[in-house]
Amino acid sequence: MSAARYLALATLFTAACGNPSVRQEQSMSCGLPSDQLDSFIRIEAGSFKKGSDPVYPEEAPTLTLHVEAFDLLSHEVTNREFSKFIEETGYVTDAERSTQAGGPGAGSAVFRTQTGSVTKYPWKLTPGATWRSPEGPGSGLSGRELHPVVHVSLADARAYAAWAGGRLPTEIEWEYAASRGLPDLTRQNSGAYDAQGRPVANTWQGIFPVANTAEDGFTGTSPVGCFSPDKTGLYDMIGNVWELTDTPYGAGTTTIKGGSYLCAENFCRRYRPAARQPDDVDFSSNHIGFRIVRDITAP
Repeated sequence: MSAARYLALATLFTAACGNPSVRQEQSMSCGLPSDQLDSFIRIEAGSFKKGSDPVYPEEAPTLTLHVEAFDLLSHEVTNREFSKFIEETGYVTDAERSTQAGGPGAGSAVFRTQTGSVTKYPWKLTPGATWRSPEGPGSGLSGRELHPVVHVSLADARAYAAWAGGRLPTEIEWEYAASRGLPDLTRQNSGAYDAQGRPVANTWQGIFPVANTAEDGFTGTSPVGCFSPDKTGLYDMIGNVWELTDTPYGAGTTTIKGGSYLCAENFCRRYRPAARQPDDVDFSSNHIGFRIVRDITAP
């Protein structure tokens, strides 16, 4: 990735999201038990309004679409699952190859701030920031086995999906599933906050970018399943990490959905099914992950 393109992406994500620390509260005090990992939820065929109640221009127009049935992983792919994939295949991620190659575009993006100030470019392209070391050299996965895997590119996610017998969801499939699961269909942000304004997903609470109250219990990623499932039985469709889809946003980009632990009410309101962002196909960061789909085979 060129330095100019990286800075453009850094600016975009700064504008879209918030400002975490690297603390990982409650890292192992919640999350799905091992016997509930790798479970898929049947998303039945039906119709929905894509781009319902758009907030940002890129979410329009609102369209009524029909979607065929599919099976969707109930949670974001975790470090534990990704580790098994690596062990069995020897796969090397794009971020790892980038670090090995060196040069000005080496590494993966990590969101950082300086104590007592807000930097112009809080995203730092960090050599050695990979799925194994989410904050860069010196960090690791101890206590984060159930956290969603991050620092994965579109190619990395596709490789995992193929190994796991699936594929990435399309944007339409992802939004359809997220819309069906909303606690309150009349409030598009109900996947993030209840009617009393209490957080029900891992997002940013407080005034961005100066204060995160962590009312939801986290300032970084959370283990999958720490928050209640939606009405369909899916975990963390809203918040925690952005999720890759296989739908192009534009030339050289794919579409990501769901918002992340960085999204704040006063600066980023993309914790809604309709929200969408572009992500360079070779870009990775510490707040983008994915889940997979399995097609339903005829009996």
